[in-house]
Amino acid sequence: MYPKGIPIYSEKDLTKLIEENGVDTVVFAYSDVSHLHVMHKASEVLAAGASFMMLGPTDTMLKSSKPVIAVCAARTGSGKSQTSRRVLDALKKMGEKSVVIRHPMPYGDLLAQRAQRFSRLEDLDRAKCTVEEREEYEPLIARGAVVYAGVDYGEILRQAEKEGDVIIWDGGNNDFPFYKPDLLIVVVDPHRAGHETLYYPGETNVRMADVVVVNKVDTAKAEDVRTVKENVKSLNPDATVIECRSKIIVDDPSAIRGKSVIVVEDGPSITHGELAYGAAYYAAKMNGAREIVDPKEFAVGAIKDAFHRYPQLSVAIPAVGYSEQQTKDLQETINRAAAELVVSATPVRLTEVAKLNKPLVQVRYELEEIGKPTIEDVVRAALKPVK
Repeated sequence: MYPKGIPIYSEKDLTKLIEENGVDTVVFAYSDVSHLHVMHKASEVLAAGASFMMLGPTDTMLKSSKPVIAVCAARTGSGKSQTSRRVLDALKKMGEKSVVIRHPMPYGDLLAQRAQRFSRLEDLDRAKCTVEEREEYEPLIARGAVVYAGVDYGEILRQAEKEGDVIIWDGGNNDFPFYKPDLLIVVVDPHRAGHETLYYPGETNVRMADVVVVNKVDTAKAEDVRTVKENVKSLNPDATVIECRSKIIVDDPSAIRGKSVIVVEDGPSITHGELAYGAAYYAAKMNGAREIVDPKEFAVGAIKDAFHRYPQLSVAIPAVGYSEQQTKDLQETINRAAAELVVSATPVRLTEVAKLNKPLVQVRYELEEIGKPTIEDVVRAALKPVK
């Protein structure tokens, strides 16, 4: 219906577009924003004379012929990816052949990104994946998973159903799932206690959840963990709650001791996810770094812009890399920094996408349940009636 492509305009032109085109209805179609933000947009639309709506799960979820286990969150950076990996491990242990469908992150040729399949790291190079895409796909591929992604999620589902017996939906940007889940696991973050009631559609996810994972309890304040659990109980008293730690794994802890370091974190988590820092910062502190260098004075281009746009950023460099230029800006910022070592917790192999002038220590993080039930327990229970 759009031979010249679908026109895209800046949101600042919203009122003018409604008035000039006689728009009847405006659909709000993005996520990981505060309830206040949503209602400000609704107020602008209503004041211009149009109706305001949001599409819900009934209108957007597709039904799969295979069991679907979906992992979503209340906020970006809560720990969806490590939870998805834990689900993947549980299914492998159970002898189930699963495939992962990742929430789409398209920034280039949408036709080329219609339905993508990744089973090897070389596939990421061939598809010219961005740093953000690599952050999500690489750890799953390294575990032997087949990952599907793209913009045509009907076609993606048809392909994935031919290859796997169970579908894992690895959510992004705290959206609700694109596929109707047989088990919905939602991750909440006590480092941002209260956000589970204040963000769209994060609160929706918590209310819909079969299982709520309270992550990072090992590094969060006890009172914040209590607040999150109380909020979850209030929003969804029937949900099963699993407390977990986000175990930090450092490839070479001894390399950090006594060094001045620059820390690099997962981009979305510390930008629009509103975290100030993540696992790289904790790893540097825990392993005796002499100094964590303030990166702001060394920042250039997109990294410098990020520090202006996201005021919570202070000690960590966000691994933005949605374009070739942004990746170059990331590389230059790291190389300019007056530090002896890079401590990086972005899952992407930075040394594969950037030429760094200082050594790098990689930090990973894995989900560990505290007590019972475990992720494996709830996955087994969910698949019994389905299969």
